Amino acid sequence: MPLVSVIMPYYKKIDFVKKSINSVLNQSFQNFELILIYDDTNLADLEIIENEFKNNSKLKIIKNNKNFGAGISRNIGISKSSGEIIAFIDSDDFWLQQKLEKQLNFMNLNNLDFIFCNYKKKISEKKTITIISSKKKFDYNDLVKSCDIGLSTVLIRKKIIGEELFPNLKTKEDYVAWLKILKNGFYAHNLNETLVIWNSVKNSLSSNFFQKILDGFRVYYKYEKFSFFKSVFCLLVLSLNSIKKKV
Repeated sequence: MPLVSVIMPYYKKIDFVKKSINSVLNQSFQNFELILIYDDTNLADLEIIENEFKNNSKLKIIKNNKNFGAGISRNIGISKSSGEIIAFIDSDDFWLQQKLEKQLNFMNLNNLDFIFCNYKKKISEKKTITIISSKKKFDYNDLVKSCDIGLSTVLIRKKIIGEELFPNLKTKEDYVAWLKILKNGFYAHNLNETLVIWNSVKNSLSSNFFQKILDGFRVYYKYEKFSFFKSVFCLLVLSLNSIKKKV
């Protein structure tokens, strides 16, 4: 099996990051490197992370000289990676132990370039919903209407990524990245298993409704070059499909 480079940006998630890192380090598949991009000018959390994992050679830490945001930090991680396959995990998400093993088997058995899986979205200690993909295979037109791809579920061959995969957006930067890849004729394939726990952290950027609406419009209008009215229409369709997955 080829080397997998796991990319994890970090910014003020100290209550979650140890569990997140350990969920990667404890994978049943062990041929990987974990690249943590420390994106906080306050170095207090960095010292905690370094002390906790100083004896694990699989963890490599890159310290940004200023706060770039998650998307740019992931681009930095990709540029420093050695693996043929890239995986992503946010520093407050968790992988089940066989996540990499099952996805790699699925990817290699079917000779795929871009895969993802289902995930559980943890709303609170008492409420969790499972996000199950509506399709087994997505092309560009499918993805414009509905984004079923959770970032922390993705495995992708580095050769199809290109440079500057993620834009400088506060949210939806992963959506732009997936659209960019599928626009080039690739497909995203779903492994229909739930292998990731996604934390909906209160007050995080990804939980900010108005920020997501604004960035959703930017995805279509700025990055996909749709007209104003088509951008609004696509945003409405995307929002409705997102609501359907949660009820």
